[in-house]
Amino acid sequence: MTSSTAPTVLLVHGAFADAGSWSGVIRELQSHGVSVVAPPNPLRGLASDAAYVASVAAQIDGPVILVGHSYGGAIITVAGATENVVGLVFVAAYVLEEGESLGELQGRFPAPPLADNLRPATFPVEGAEPAVELTIVPESFPSVFAADVPEEVTKVLAVAQRPLAAAAFDEPARATAWRTKPSWALVADADQAINPEVQRFAAERAGANVVEVEGASHAVAVSQPKAVADLILEAVRATS
Repeated sequence: MTSSTAPTVLLVHGAFADAGSWSGVIRELQSHGVSVVAPPNPLRGLASDAAYVASVAAQIDGPVILVGHSYGGAIITVAGATENVVGLVFVAAYVLEEGESLGELQGRFPAPPLADNLRPATFPVEGAEPAVELTIVPESFPSVFAADVPEEVTKVLAVAQRPLAAAAFDEPARATAWRTKPSWALVADADQAINPEVQRFAAERAGANVVEVEGASHAVAVSQPKAVADLILEAVRATS
């Protein structure tokens, strides 16, 4: 599939994970000759995280497809306004409207089990009071985040999770790239971190090409990397 016009796929992980969560997806994409980049997501705030991802995309030579998992979906909604971005793929993700926050979108639907299993901590902010960040209670991580992933793997993921700044839940999106760029969305229908109804509603509102993965947890990129890669490959083919 490699060609001068084939887009590079830029994978954006969400909260409580890191770029390693894309490992199986990366292997699948590389086996099809697709160029892939999976940078670390700072997880400090929607505007700043989107600006970082946009800067990574802008420095890639040629077209880019942004793929966002979970909170990463909100990031690519904003960062996708970057000129060389040609498509968006949302994976078990928040897909925001301009002016909407994660909390507002989630608030339209019953709260998922994740909401009762978050543990706060603080982190230093230069020149200001410490801010709050959130992780999933380790004992709840397997059932909330990765119920279809082997237990020995979830034990590792639970202690390696990266925290999200709590303020990110209330920060509104300042751009809506799906209004001008084609989009695809994967709904994980057994997700306990983002209500599947949130995923369906937001993906359909965005006019995305939607697929559902039966029995998939929030960690669908880990448990079913081929299903995720297949949707990304569809986007690659459509934008090449």
